Amino acid sequence: MKALITRKLGMTTVLSDLGESIPVTLLSATPNTVTQLKGTDKDGYNAVQLGFEDGKNHGKSKNGHFKASGMAPKIVREIRINESDNDLSVGDKVNADVFSVGDSVDVTGITKGKGFAGTIKRHNFKRGRKTHGGRSYRRPGSIGSMYPQRIFKGKKMAGHMGHDQVTTKRLRVALVDTDLNVIGVRGAVPGPRKGVIVVKEAK
Repeated sequence: MKALITRKLGMTTVLSDLGESIPVTLLSATPNTVTQLKGTDKDGYNAVQLGFEDGKNHGKSKNGHFKASGMAPKIVREIRINESDNDLSVGDKVNADVFSVGDSVDVTGITKGKGFAGTIKRHNFKRGRKTHGGRSYRRPGSIGSMYPQRIFKGKKMAGHMGHDQVTTKRLRVALVDTDLNVIGVRGAVPGPRKGVIVVKEAK
């Protein structure tokens, strides 16, 4: 199983063997702990539950759940796996060396929140004319006809922008530093610095 919960550090550039400048996102990959294993017999599907960073002030139910793993993580994520990929047991550590340079990975994170935004910023609508009597500079325009006297669901309008879960697929691992527990992924990764990013092997 190739998967890790990481935290975004920021972006930098590295030089390839050919002298090419490659944009890389650095991810802090402190060791993850396996907190639970799920199987088809009991749960109906196969998955590994990973814990990341040390938490505190957990309730009795969570402390009981994490007791077998020997840690109380701050962040928990579940990774679906195939039955043949399950070579782990509860309490095992998953480190940055699970990935190697050149691996194709999918990264999942929460994008930056932009707050309330209009249609021009949120949906790339065109601005209205500012001359010859035009008064609709940044208005959304018509949102429906007289029938059926309601607005259809999914209509592009002003509203909350960003803070959505996004997965960027098939990025390449550019560097792996096991001493510093850092993974470098080629290209941009969703979310702000210090955001939680789940990295898993691309399917």
